[in-house]
Amino acid sequence: MASVFGHALTAVALGSSFKKSLLNWKSWTLGIICSILPDADVLGFKLGITYASFWGHRGFTHSLLFALLLGITVMVFFYQKRTSTIEKILLTSYFALSTAFHGILDALTNGGLGVAFFAPWDNTRYFFPWRPIKVSPIGIESFFSEWGLKVLMSEAIWIGIPCLSAIIISILLKNKVHNR
Repeated sequence: MASVFGHALTAVALGSSFKKSLLNWKSWTLGIICSILPDADVLGFKLGITYASFWGHRGFTHSLLFALLLGITVMVFFYQKRTSTIEKILLTSYFALSTAFHGILDALTNGGLGVAFFAPWDNTRYFFPWRPIKVSPIGIESFFSEWGLKVLMSEAIWIGIPCLSAIIISILLKNKVHNR
């Protein structure tokens, strides 16, 4: 998996492309939580759920269906009072994309069993052909090691640079539109 930092940065980069009036501290925070939440499936290891199981690591919680369902759920529970249908669709999209990018980043790593993008219909685990991101160790203790440092360096290149570029481009484009 990519680290919590890489997943969170992706949510921030996605959010930077939305109008400032749509996202506030609550939306940003929820987007970051959505980007990290799929890895709650590692708790299954303590419950005896195997890695390759439907509920195992990188299983259903990393699927596109889960991303959509989480996006809808977050919007419904936290934004019921929004009156604009367009705002509801945009918020749902932000939360769903923040979640979906978790699986995308994990499929770009060099370890694990792959990602069950199409669960529950197909539990096959997939990787992308190009996998430049070093897989993050599972567990806090393991992360604070030489391996964790290599992961962060890998993510700085393969997640950090693209995300920061997207943020800068979004800011420049918004400023250009605003200054017209």
